[in-house]
Amino acid sequence: MGEGDGNELLSTRQMAEVDRLTAERGVPGAILMDRAGAAVAAECAAIVGRHAGILVLCGPGNNGGDGIVAACRLRATGFAVRLALLGEVGSLSGDAAMAMRGWLGPVEQAATASLEGIDLIVDALFGAGLSRALAGSAAELVNRVNDAGLTVLAVDVPSGLDGTTGLVSGPAVQANRTVTFFCFKPGHLLLPGRMLCGDKVLADIGIDQSMPAQVGANTFANNPGLWGRRFPWPTTEGHKYSRGHVLALSGGDTTSGAGRLSARAALRVGAGLVTLGSPDDALVVNGAHLTAVMLKACGDAAALKTILADKRINAVVLGPGLGVGADTRALVEAALDGDVGAGASRSVVLDADALASFAGEADRLGTLIRAAPGPVVVTPHEGEYARLMDEAGAPQGSRLDRARLGAARLGAVMLLKGADTVVAQPCGRASIADADAPWLATAGSGDVLSGLIGGLLAQSMSAFDAASAAAYLHAAVARQFGPGLIAEDIPEGIPSALRALRATTNGARQDGPTGYRRLRSAWNRSLGGA
Repeated sequence: MGEGDGNELLSTRQMAEVDRLTAERGVPGAILMDRAGAAVAAECAAIVGRHAGILVLCGPGNNGGDGIVAACRLRATGFAVRLALLGEVGSLSGDAAMAMRGWLGPVEQAATASLEGIDLIVDALFGAGLSRALAGSAAELVNRVNDAGLTVLAVDVPSGLDGTTGLVSGPAVQANRTVTFFCFKPGHLLLPGRMLCGDKVLADIGIDQSMPAQVGANTFANNPGLWGRRFPWPTTEGHKYSRGHVLALSGGDTTSGAGRLSARAALRVGAGLVTLGSPDDALVVNGAHLTAVMLKACGDAAALKTILADKRINAVVLGPGLGVGADTRALVEAALDGDVGAGASRSVVLDADALASFAGEADRLGTLIRAAPGPVVVTPHEGEYARLMDEAGAPQGSRLDRARLGAARLGAVMLLKGADTVVAQPCGRASIADADAPWLATAGSGDVLSGLIGGLLAQSMSAFDAASAAAYLHAAVARQFGPGLIAEDIPEGIPSALRALRATTNGARQDGPTGYRRLRSAWNRSLGGA
């Protein structure tokens, strides 16, 4: 397996290259199509009984070919299945044309096919490589399918969805379940694609598992299969000083809570020591709330430099609650000051006001980051990203593209927050959140996330792993807690999330993205083999 340990996400271009290399090694496309079709048929059989009405809607390409194979297998095993084609049979070519030779029933016109008496629609119209908006009869058919309110199983991706970007530019099928093959694609996890796919099933169709590395896979589903083996668990010989010292900065007396949330999260995730640097007007309120977190006066950039003269402080978290303006800019400059002495290193997490204070000055911030004495993680949400990058109008490109662009421009690991949080390195390596956590949409949750990252950085986790692991744990707590979550609950839920993580990483490796299901050796199961 490659570095993603089975969590690689392949672009449509990379998947096409996998298909080409697989054919070169003696497994022709027709065999892969037969296995894919068998996987789709097996999933249909798991959804409905033999007396249910199944309509397989096929397009003119290989996605349609997968649907044709599925229809053939379903029909051969006694299912009530109809096949409808968007286009003419004579227009099929290659493997799809070969698959159609095995269909012994009538071929209906997809554009006018009746949905009466149908319990399950198989969407095999267009695959992940579609990069244009559906129009004409195809668009009308997709709208009719969505309006029908029937159960829909999509093949590869719901038709109309770009598998690489997760974006749609016109009508797209709303599926209840999606079966894809060999590897998930970014569009299965990025919004709005994630919402269109419904439940996701990954089918093994016999492709060599070394292929992702061979085609340069650099995007991964963010779960413990990616970074769990490098998580910094305490060791018998360890002690608090070996687990790092985080300095989190507090805002003034009316905004001090944000810094405390960051500090507590850093301590909960395993940092050996955490200090909260506080301006004078917030010392009393911070002191009244802190116990295990230490407190130190830090009223300006000069005071911060004095504190950071202690080389044992190896991670700094700043931004939450600091306020936007010149004073915060000066604090950022002090934290990123590269003069830490021989052999010393200091990681920095920049969040919230630390980023807002550099609105429109991404290149200036990037210059400071590149001179920093250690790795830097920036954690904007979309609004902060747009202001930092001085974007005008609606966001351009997928969130994956935007996170990569931001990371490269700043020279930092970027965690672009959202329901589909993306973590990207300047080199382009990236992870995408692979499970939903809607309860995180609450004030202060981002402050906790920055503290989690800082706590993991202090324990010498790499910036990419620390940001990815923090995003995962952050969401895991929210899913476990559920409705009513507020930011203060998240640090208190970290121990439970860590116990679950330890059980996962001590046992068998996680089998694909959280909550997703893999269909192993589909062509040898239930419906027979190729």
